[in-house]
Amino acid sequence: MLAKEAQDAFDDPNWVFEIKWDGYRAIAEITGNDVKLYSRNGISFKNSYPAIYSELKKIGQSVVLDGEIVVLNKDGKSDFQKLQHYEENTEFPLCYYVFDILSLNAIDLCDQPLRERKKILKKIMKQNGIIKYSDHVEGDGVRFFKAAQQKDLEGIMGKKADSLYHKGKRTREWLKIKHHHSQEAIVAGFTEPAGGRKYFGALVLAIKEGKNLRYVGHTGSGFSEKTLKETYDLLSPIKRNTSPFKELIKTNSPVTWVQPKYVCEIKFTEWTSDHKMRHPIFLQIRKDKNINDVTMEAIMPVKKSSKPALKKTPSPKKAVKGKPGQNVLDDEMNFGKVQVKTSNLSKIYWPKERITKGMLIDYYQEIADYILPYLKDRPESLKRNPNGINDVGFFHKDAGTNAPAWIQSKKIYSESVNKEIDYIICNDKPTLAYLNNLGCIELNPWNSTIKNIDRPDYMIIDIDPSEKNRFEQVVETANMVKEVLDNVGASSFCKTSGASGLHVFVPMGQKYSYEQVKEFAHLISAVTNERIPSFTTLERNLKKRGDKKIYLDYLQNRKGQTLASAYSVRPRIGATVSTPLEWKEVKKGLNPKDFTINTIFARLKKTGDLFKGIFGKGVDLQKALGNISPEKKTR
Repeated sequence: MLAKEAQDAFDDPNWVFEIKWDGYRAIAEITGNDVKLYSRNGISFKNSYPAIYSELKKIGQSVVLDGEIVVLNKDGKSDFQKLQHYEENTEFPLCYYVFDILSLNAIDLCDQPLRERKKILKKIMKQNGIIKYSDHVEGDGVRFFKAAQQKDLEGIMGKKADSLYHKGKRTREWLKIKHHHSQEAIVAGFTEPAGGRKYFGALVLAIKEGKNLRYVGHTGSGFSEKTLKETYDLLSPIKRNTSPFKELIKTNSPVTWVQPKYVCEIKFTEWTSDHKMRHPIFLQIRKDKNINDVTMEAIMPVKKSSKPALKKTPSPKKAVKGKPGQNVLDDEMNFGKVQVKTSNLSKIYWPKERITKGMLIDYYQEIADYILPYLKDRPESLKRNPNGINDVGFFHKDAGTNAPAWIQSKKIYSESVNKEIDYIICNDKPTLAYLNNLGCIELNPWNSTIKNIDRPDYMIIDIDPSEKNRFEQVVETANMVKEVLDNVGASSFCKTSGASGLHVFVPMGQKYSYEQVKEFAHLISAVTNERIPSFTTLERNLKKRGDKKIYLDYLQNRKGQTLASAYSVRPRIGATVSTPLEWKEVKKGLNPKDFTINTIFARLKKTGDLFKGIFGKGVDLQKALGNISPEKKTR
């Protein structure tokens, strides 16, 4: 439940007033020894604040609590910056101040008045040094606010004593009355630095107004060199070429626009008549806040009144779990009859970009309609990086006994290990979520389906550069492969590998065996190598081929070989995505690093799926083989 902002404190016997804590809002769900503690956007705090987990287990009842995680500084005030960097400030007290209870022993209390909920809460609370009951005063808002000012606290909360708990709603029955005039704003871009300043000059700030963004000012004040760099590193991966505003925004220096993803907290003196922040000063990035909550409706304060006239909001229907792919409030994703348990959603997978495991799961749920056609009915070789991209990772092929009963799998005999392997088949969103939760950053399907396991749908030429190859050479090689294929009458499709190479696919239409397809790929690669022998090779061994030769990998066409699917993320810096291309894009200036989980969706809106042609009727190998002939070497 969220609060509106009020301009001034007031007295009212029908209201209670609490301290406004400056920390992370957190819901705690406790069932026996099972404890969940998560933010408003579903990020788990388990790894960040394990001491709170340990104390919550001691409550001994099944409850759902609402409160604020804070760190108290030497003056006894909540200090958000120390909370954000708690690993560097563990000498300061960590507390979870609980101010509401939503459920007790499976009984929903949201339809009970606040005063009754708080009575129940106080009875069941086992106070200690970490878990604390957030008390209140009744009616006396003005004096309580003055006391908060004298203590230099952030402010107070006013709550109507008979208010119900409206899940996910912002209502006028809860009010925040601030001592320090601060405001959450969406970061829309940053300006170029001037003089000796590094990284950027100012942040461009916005607030949502309906479906659009409204410009509310920009700030270059309040940054240290450390926060400048931290903010720049956070924003750099989400740059965009166009402004997110509908109107033209005038700034004193050029702007780099970013995807509206992050929220920051700003201190300022007042709102101007045209709703700009006067004298804004940066306080901190708030990763626990959602941009959809930073709206004009939320910031417009309730005007001064001794007894605000507030409508009673009807009780909402029982809350349902979020859509599949969202970091729902439970560590469980609901797909109708199937529930997928997820864990450690806040674990950082990409340290530089601050991309978490939960964000990876969300990406695959959002991209599902595009990637699933390339996974459907195909055995998966699972490449797992459960500790993120800095983890070497490992391959895992057998579904094993740990896979849920609803997971589809197929046993296929493997000559290399002389046994059957029970391969997972990924045909739907629940299976995607299950694999991602295992730490599968990339998805690697077979070239054939279980319906026709010995006949691949396509042939692949994997253009794999060595360390000292320039990407322009990779591009030249791909275009030469296309030229050779065009000459033999074979259509082709290209995608980035998501790393340093390119993949060229040729439709085969399930008409030929793996061995036939591999030999055709060998011939195409040999002709390509004859045309540009100076920097291409068919030598697989890296030591033998040297560090200046591009390997034309035709062996990807053996049965059971896999590489990253179209639209698969790769465990690489930047969170790059293996992205289908138009052949006209395969030219000088192409950069695989431009295709990431932050840019792919805007691209798909423009291009659609460029890769579906790989499932075409396929090349006529007899005719194609008759057309193969080496040509004069060009390099």
